[in-house]
Amino acid sequence: MSDGIENPAQPQGPRDAERDRSLRTIGNVSYALHAVVALGALLPGVQASIALLLVAFILDMVKRGDAHGSWQASHFGWRIRSVLWAGGLYAVTAPLWLLLIAPGWVAWGLVSVWFAYRIVRGWLALNDRRPMPG
Repeated sequence: MSDGIENPAQPQGPRDAERDRSLRTIGNVSYALHAVVALGALLPGVQASIALLLVAFILDMVKRGDAHGSWQASHFGWRIRSVLWAGGLYAVTAPLWLLLIAPGWVAWGLVSVWFAYRIVRGWLALNDRRPMPG
């Protein structure tokens, strides 16, 4: 039974192999940019620029169509959803910074750990050529 997603273990032609390499390179760059931002959010005093996250997000949005129908399409969705959810969670917890500093640190720390987990989990799966859950 076919679900429309290519099996990475199946033999590919030269064109498909080049597409796979190109998409994996984009995925590695995107995951690396996300990781810098995630680690910066976890380490006090080491704040990475939001610009890095925006570059990765825009890269994923622009290139996700190239991955349509491949196992890598799930990684584009995974990274995009991770950024959107993290942004939403940061926005919802931002008022805690205004009310009480300690709960703000705790809330943002939890969101940052969750975001870092998503990036590590996705990057490991990409390197193992496994799709991410939808």
